[in-house]
Amino acid sequence: MRRGIAASALVAALAVSMAACSSSGGGSGSDKAASGPVTITWWDTSNATNEKPTYEALIKEFEQANPKITVKYVNVPFDQAQNKFQTAAGSKGAPDVFRSEVGWTAAFAKAGFLAPLDDTAALDNRADFQPSLLEQAKFDGKTYGAPLVTDTLALLYNKDLLKKAGIAKAPATWDELKTDAAQIKKKAGVDGFTLRADAYYALPFMYGEGTNMVDAANKKITVNSPQAVKAVDTAKSILATSGVTKLDITADGYAHMQDAFNSGKTAMIVQGPWELTNIFKGSAFTNKDNLGIAPVPAGSTGKAGAPTGGHNLVAYAGSDKAHLEASEKFIGWMTSAETQAKIAVKNGTLPTRASAYTAEVKAAPGVAGYQAVLSVAQPRPELPEYSSLFASLATNYNKILSGDESTQAGLDATAADYQKLLPGFSK
Repeated sequence: MRRGIAASALVAALAVSMAACSSSGGGSGSDKAASGPVTITWWDTSNATNEKPTYEALIKEFEQANPKITVKYVNVPFDQAQNKFQTAAGSKGAPDVFRSEVGWTAAFAKAGFLAPLDDTAALDNRADFQPSLLEQAKFDGKTYGAPLVTDTLALLYNKDLLKKAGIAKAPATWDELKTDAAQIKKKAGVDGFTLRADAYYALPFMYGEGTNMVDAANKKITVNSPQAVKAVDTAKSILATSGVTKLDITADGYAHMQDAFNSGKTAMIVQGPWELTNIFKGSAFTNKDNLGIAPVPAGSTGKAGAPTGGHNLVAYAGSDKAHLEASEKFIGWMTSAETQAKIAVKNGTLPTRASAYTAEVKAAPGVAGYQAVLSVAQPRPELPEYSSLFASLATNYNKILSGDESTQAGLDATAADYQKLLPGFSK
């Protein structure tokens, strides 16, 4: 899964002092005059098969427009990137530019790994960015990331299969989803829904009960609250429903879910826009109009909620002046409305600038559908440790869904782990 970080790794990053990053050079060489030729290194964490080619092509455009700047492109697997950047930054060898998941940005900034981007070329015309996305790129009053793409989770469904089952619209609640899944199995002969057993995908259940893993504003751990227990119990009840795919917590569970949906063997999943290009390669979606996109189902509160995700471009604090200035220019160019529109059309991702939603972007398959569900997306709290909370929840969530732990016991164990990570928080 593209989300989820080992808590121990992030805690270690937070413990590294600014001194580890304050010297010049990084992995970019010695000081040069800002006006001279310079080579910067960019670690990109996008999907190597369906997103990477777009970024490589855009780099060529940037270099043509900026002949004194060369960009060395390195694609780093997402699940390795956080640890790899942390290690490199701590030893003064990080790339000049890094594609940081939004949940990592504040943590890296707190550790002193990142350079603030306020009043630089990296954040040109900042008023055009969606305000909540800039907030997610801040730490201690400064902005450390330029939002490149945003995302959220939505309910994706196969329109043909729902129609075959006599279902006129996507389910609006988890109870409706259970009813529809059983009906799809009975009338269409395929699974109605596949649940992704991952902590990030558990958030819509929590949001639907009006809670989160923690209440950052009040410094309170809420992952084992009655509302959170009800949320996880809702997920368990879905797995017990006829027409729902058997729980898959294997290392290939994510791929199995996607393959089943793309080939029409399951009718509904909860997923983000990063899979759009792969979905449209599937046999079930040769007609792109067959893909339905709806808000995630609501919980007992009657409200639906999904996490706001995405990625920022950040600049390494250890780069020298010439490399930092070149990095800021590159970041500003890559996150400009014009470039974001190109990325959206090619990769099916969501821009972070209002003006990037051109008519062509809105016409791109899937983009308008995801843009419509952003209204129920919830920004992450301003808590550097927030992304590290997923590791413990993922472990215990899988045990709960597998029947190896009771819901309360599993969430209590997660709360105990959070207490160690957030000693200032109460239970």
